Amino acid sequence: MSKDIVNAPTARTWRDIPQPVKPRAMSREGKWRLTTSVLRVAGAVAVVGCTAWGAWEVTRTLQENPRTMPAAAKAVAVKHLELKTDGVLSNAWLARTLVLPKNVSLMELDLQVLRLRLLANAQVNAASLTKSFPDTLKVQVAERSPVVRVMAEWRGAQTALLVAHDGVVFDGVGFEPALLATLPWLDGVKLVRTGDRFEPIERMGIVADLLGRARLDAEHLYRTWQVVSLARLQSDGEVEVRTKAGTALVFSAQGDFFQQLAKLDYQWDAFARMPTPPAKIDLSLGREVSVAFQPAGLVTIGPAPARPAKAAATAPAHPFFSHSQPKPKL
Repeated sequence: MSKDIVNAPTARTWRDIPQPVKPRAMSREGKWRLTTSVLRVAGAVAVVGCTAWGAWEVTRTLQENPRTMPAAAKAVAVKHLELKTDGVLSNAWLARTLVLPKNVSLMELDLQVLRLRLLANAQVNAASLTKSFPDTLKVQVAERSPVVRVMAEWRGAQTALLVAHDGVVFDGVGFEPALLATLPWLDGVKLVRTGDRFEPIERMGIVADLLGRARLDAEHLYRTWQVVSLARLQSDGEVEVRTKAGTALVFSAQGDFFQQLAKLDYQWDAFARMPTPPAKIDLSLGREVSVAFQPAGLVTIGPAPARPAKAAATAPAHPFFSHSQPKPKL
């Protein structure tokens, strides 16, 4: 009679043989040491938490209700000015603008008055001040950034002022001269003074959009721009830009600046091969571009291709457009 043979796995070493062992019971002294360690850790965490909570409560109470502060703490003079800004203003400018009396305490400061002092500078768009007892005044400001320069009568002399995206004119503080030198000049506007400030220039947002698009997508063109005129913006809806070479570029304020810059980029390559620059390039005519020469007259060029044409392999005899750096595709 046959029987089934069961092939049971054989252990290779003695370590493979199950050897159940009952864990050793912890002694009473071991349990006590474990309990004591847990209690010590919990106590330390509780002390640190209570200390931090108490310090936070004291600070919050003093800030919300400084009257509860001891008289000695109220007399502490302001020692620190902390400025947080998104621009170029410094702590030295903050100290000059606030003009805090010597040994003045935080309790004596009127934050609303100090805020108005900061906003009196047109470069400051928004400002907030916070008392941090016992001796720190925290100031946070949002600054305006310039997009163009403009010449105006300011404090008895002709001065180069700055114009922001919202049309506010201000005397820039803290800007690098090299940065300001890249900004074009503004023309065709009349500045109106009210008190010691100028009224904001209307529709400056259109100019800021054009300049921002040019700097982002066609920096090689933007570097040649010298003057931006708003003389025909109100009447004809056009913005005129004059280049350093003397060419007048006309943009439509109602058109897409990206497409107009693309057409200009194409024409820029085409006219780079000519010995003299055109007098005017009108980009406000839809798909067509009108180009005027002196004294030849007006030339109408058909619509530009979808992509800007590449420059010719041979350089012009008398180039008047800079090609020192590669330009991005529009």
